[in-house]
Amino acid sequence: MWYKVKELDNKGFNKSQISRELELDRSTVRKYLSKDEQEFHCWIETGRHLPKKLQMYYEYVKDLLESYPFLSAAQVEDRLKERYTDLPEVHSKTVYNFVNSIRKRHQIHKGKEKKYRAYEKLPELDYGQQAQVDFGEYYMQTSGAGRKKVYFFVMVLSRSRQKYIYFQDQPFTSRTTVHAHELALKYFNGQPRKILYDQDRVLIVSENLGDILLTQEFRSYCSQMDFEAIFCRKSDPESKGKVENVVGYVKKSFLSGRIYKGADELNASALGWLSRTGNGKEHSGIKKIPHQEWLIEREHLLPLPVQLVLSASNEYKPYMVRKDNTISYKSNFYTLPLSTYQGADTQVLLHEKEDYILLFDKNMYLLTTHKLCLGRGVTIRNTDHTRDKSQSIAVLKIEVAAVMQNTTKATLFMELIEKDKSRYLRDNLLVLKKGLADLEPEFIAKAIDFCLEHSIYNAKYLTEAGIHYQKQQMQDKKVVLPWMDTNSTKLDTISLYDPKVSKISTYEKVM
Repeated sequence: MWYKVKELDNKGFNKSQISRELELDRSTVRKYLSKDEQEFHCWIETGRHLPKKLQMYYEYVKDLLESYPFLSAAQVEDRLKERYTDLPEVHSKTVYNFVNSIRKRHQIHKGKEKKYRAYEKLPELDYGQQAQVDFGEYYMQTSGAGRKKVYFFVMVLSRSRQKYIYFQDQPFTSRTTVHAHELALKYFNGQPRKILYDQDRVLIVSENLGDILLTQEFRSYCSQMDFEAIFCRKSDPESKGKVENVVGYVKKSFLSGRIYKGADELNASALGWLSRTGNGKEHSGIKKIPHQEWLIEREHLLPLPVQLVLSASNEYKPYMVRKDNTISYKSNFYTLPLSTYQGADTQVLLHEKEDYILLFDKNMYLLTTHKLCLGRGVTIRNTDHTRDKSQSIAVLKIEVAAVMQNTTKATLFMELIEKDKSRYLRDNLLVLKKGLADLEPEFIAKAIDFCLEHSIYNAKYLTEAGIHYQKQQMQDKKVVLPWMDTNSTKLDTISLYDPKVSKISTYEKVM
């Protein structure tokens, strides 16, 4: 205010004009004009010693703040009114100033001061280099009087700012997060080289001093993809500020004022909003339209795996697996192999071809095939799905172990097959039982040693190795005669044998 008074005075305003312009008393204007800058600062710092209406409550307020330093001035005012019925009527601002003067005099801080991390704006990343992922929650109005909590997944490409959002009415799990990733990368038509995450419990088990331990589901998914998953340190939202801003943008621009009518309708509306607004309008930061930037960036993204392209296409639709290992499709129930159900989020991919439906797991492994039923309420059952094969597997193991002479290494080899490829254990055991039946024990032992040494856990390769060792020994028993052409393609070797001896009388008769 002193500077404004001086500025108007220099422009030729008189004291009355300055008073009207700045709405100050003329005496105040006169006082300001009488002091230079240094004198004015000294006058402010000395403060005014006016009698305080609340001075008699000084000790009470001081003790209250020392015991409860987090109390606000409004709370202190309420305590004063509660304790002292004769409290003079003062403005709340007076109480505020009184409380602050006590805090300042006795160094009573309200709470820990927030420490801000010093950081600077980073340069824009290259196209296709990075994406950021985060989750959000929001309470939506329903058609009735209540509200519905929705959960959403957000992925944004760091360079183009192209966004994708996916909604569901249940909290995200590792399995549904993987599904959201597949939809997002399909939407982007490629995968970035790095994806930045929070340390969310649906993705990681433990920070482990930097050696992040991922959940089994997410670790399996990452092993099939080409991007590198990078996790921010805890309480470090600035590291992925782009997606943090998108979460707030989705809440304010898309969800606010919208009526919840189901997750499917919400996701369909979200795609329309992304096209019109989220990716269709100029970004306030880069001053470019995300969709147009994405047309450039998609050429720099890594290609998607073939199985992801198939599973995300309309021809392979995800269906939830029921507890009884069935799926509901077109008002009928179709059975799946026993133990396909692994929890509430278990899904299979359904592909309809001619008069049949084909059911695949998330890795595009064919689980079963059913003939399409045109009725309603029918359970189409494959009797093999409900058969418990654990006992026959156990018997088969015993039989194969006997063929392999019940050695410790033979048992180890079967255990490693079961661990490495449990789904194909039965097929491997059947190959061992049939393929090793005609081999000598010494060749079987050599084949087992070879496979264990080279970490080959496949019955076909073990059988071929055993046959090779047997043929090799037979080859060693053959003799190559010196006069034979060793390069001949017709006869390389000749077995050594004793020729028959004819009687001389036979030749004499011929003569």
